Amino acid sequence: MADNYGNACYLFERECSIQRRHQKLVEEAPSAVLTPEIRRAMGEAAVNVAKACNYSGAGTVEFLLSDNREFYFLEMNTRLQVEHPVTELITGIDLVREQILVAAGEKLGFAQEDLKIHGHAIELRICAEDPMNQFLPNVGKVETYKVPQGSGIRVDDCMESGMEIPIYYDNMLAKLIVWAPSRTEAIARMRRAISEYVITGIETTLMFGDFVMTHPAFVSGDFDTHFIQQYFTEDQMTPEPLEAAEADMLAQAALHFFQQSSGQGVAEQGAVVQQRDESAWYQNRKNYI
Repeated sequence: MADNYGNACYLFERECSIQRRHQKLVEEAPSAVLTPEIRRAMGEAAVNVAKACNYSGAGTVEFLLSDNREFYFLEMNTRLQVEHPVTELITGIDLVREQILVAAGEKLGFAQEDLKIHGHAIELRICAEDPMNQFLPNVGKVETYKVPQGSGIRVDDCMESGMEIPIYYDNMLAKLIVWAPSRTEAIARMRRAISEYVITGIETTLMFGDFVMTHPAFVSGDFDTHFIQQYFTEDQMTPEPLEAAEADMLAQAALHFFQQSSGQGVAEQGAVVQQRDESAWYQNRKNYI
């Protein structure tokens, strides 16, 4: 995020390797593989890119990460991205509001030293397409639509029961985002949210999301942009059973989550940075975390 006065900050990274047709389906923040040193170097590189072209507003600099943890510039998306909620949840920054203020001529309301990573967030894009049929688009009427609720769950959508899915637009119906104190707990919370999300009448990527959350490669963080080609094949539609330790880890995370009050998450998120008091998102953040 950069303003018109030479101020620019990086809001850490988003891991977006699980893709089909070079379009992201699962995003999380922070990445499970970056070290603090790589995170800082990558963030500073992104800031340098923005400053080199006098950029202002919200933007995302994309990098490719090699096996030996060297990163390479790919492109810059000069806009707010679909997966911006995961950044909002780990930083406490309302990115939509902040870019509007920048466009109105105001300075950034925070500095780099104010920003800290709090917890872990994961987003699943819910698209009207059939994962079992090479992710081909699916059209029709949404007969039942029921979103999950509860602490740490956020749904950004445009759907309701009875709506028709046409062929004329992008087929993304909603974004399911979860936040938790740790990655393990975030995975457990996402699995619960997926199980409570009900969409009938059309095929969606919900089942694929559950496949990802239970796959050992994703749980371990050892995956790349070939995840679908490597694991989501006809003979591997059911992931390998989790090791006992991994299964117990997810169970313990779920138990820990249910025992926590929603207030703790709000406190941790709210401690990130001094926000402007009039921010409606900030005042109502308890609805998202």
